[in-house]
Amino acid sequence: MGMFASLKRLVGGAPSPVEQLYAAVVTQARRPQWYVEGGVPDSMDGRFDMVVLVLSLLMLRLEEITGDDARHPAAQLSADLADRFITDMDGNLRQDGIGDQAVPKHMGRMVAALGGRIGAYRAARSDTGAMAQALRRNLYRGEPVADAALAFVTGEALRLSRQLGETAFTHLAAGHMEPSH
Repeated sequence: MGMFASLKRLVGGAPSPVEQLYAAVVTQARRPQWYVEGGVPDSMDGRFDMVVLVLSLLMLRLEEITGDDARHPAAQLSADLADRFITDMDGNLRQDGIGDQAVPKHMGRMVAALGGRIGAYRAARSDTGAMAQALRRNLYRGEPVADAALAFVTGEALRLSRQLGETAFTHLAAGHMEPSH
């Protein structure tokens, strides 16, 4: 979180919908079940890959809403979320001691990973087998994973994708990832 966002929160300002939505992405990505039942490595790479999975599914939902209308507010929300992701990853790299000269190279790889994952998950959102393959390749990075763990994460990713599909744009734009009831 940037200095101004922290200062704004200290003086009583509510976080923006983009901040709320990105925080919901991170909260979802940090659910212990992903790491326990799902066998996702509880490492910097594993946590990064979980944020990218959840963010990709959300951005795909926004893409679905946008359709062919690049002026739809969902397109701007998606761009704002991408910017927030970049700011977060930049801050994490610096906090982890990555030097100023190496940050751009790392950021380039992270942004490329997000774009690649969006493409991989786009085709897999409605196909259990395709999602399992995409997760094995991208989330587990080709490392061995127990069938039960892969099945858990595949099921949860597809459930999250369906949940996002049921969430109205107005609710997403207000900073919420779950459908209103």
